[in-house]
Amino acid sequence: MRAVEATLTSLATSGGCAAKYSAARLDELLRGFVPAEAENLLVGLSPADDAVVYRLDDERALVFTLDFFPPLVDDPALFGRIAATNALNDVFAMGGVPLLALSIAAFPESLPNETLAAIFGAADEQVRVAGGILAGGHTLRDDEPKYGLAVVGTVHPDGFWPKSGAQPGDAILLTKPLGTGMLLHAAREGRRHEEGLAAAAASMTTLSRGAADTLRPFSPHAVTDVTGFGLLGHAHEMAERSGVRLELDAASLPLLPGALEQAAAGVRTGGDRRNRDFAGPHVESDGAADEVLALAYDPQTAGGLLVSLPADKGPVLEATFAARSLFLARIGRVAEGGGVALE
Repeated sequence: MRAVEATLTSLATSGGCAAKYSAARLDELLRGFVPAEAENLLVGLSPADDAVVYRLDDERALVFTLDFFPPLVDDPALFGRIAATNALNDVFAMGGVPLLALSIAAFPESLPNETLAAIFGAADEQVRVAGGILAGGHTLRDDEPKYGLAVVGTVHPDGFWPKSGAQPGDAILLTKPLGTGMLLHAAREGRRHEEGLAAAAASMTTLSRGAADTLRPFSPHAVTDVTGFGLLGHAHEMAERSGVRLELDAASLPLLPGALEQAAAGVRTGGDRRNRDFAGPHVESDGAADEVLALAYDPQTAGGLLVSLPADKGPVLEATFAARSLFLARIGRVAEGGGVALE
């Protein structure tokens, strides 16, 4: 069979977490759709979180998630590594440790075997780095390539991190800078920022394992990972489900190199509008610059952990992250009330 000449991204209508279904539409579709009552289902759809959690016994619970998307880069190995990282990080966002993974794959039959082998091989390496085993999977024929993982991990039944536990007085921290969607979309439009793209690739292939291991002794109140719904979409979910108000400092948002420049030039991904439709009615942003607001709505792929924990633990946590050469930025606080403010 003749190998195709097309690049991976040319075969995709959208890539990475920007391809996610609208969060607002998902809310509508899943409203009233709740799993059957099950005493051991600790986290399901009511409310939904980054992964489901099912208790096995007093000491063990399973964390289960899946995530896949079309290619956002042309390098097959980089695509496989990013897709694996994005799925594995959902387990870390729940405080869990990956155990097993299965590939979810859909590829045109015309893609050469070496391309597919590079995707699978890079994903396998990343699963091993995360502490798990890639044990199989399922592959379909499809004109648009797609790849990701279903991941099973473990966590103590009393030790998982929900996104619904933020408390007034908490500090809000973020473990990766923003701008992956903006930089990748700009590159597809011919506006490449090489330093920014290199930093984005490094960010999207950085597992949250180190951040989660460092965070675990500090017993955070709430954790989620920032992916396709953007910082403000995921902050809205945390605020709404915790019954609190998240106040974010626009000047403190960490950004990838070149991201602000691209946003100021008017670059916007397809996910920007969907994220504004979802979170916008709950966000106060008077005075925030348009380009900063765009980056706060920018869909991220394999983004960082958004953490809410007691403010008095913040300085020690920041020092511990710095000592381990891990990225961490304090970006706001939790207050009484509701909604999200970008100040």
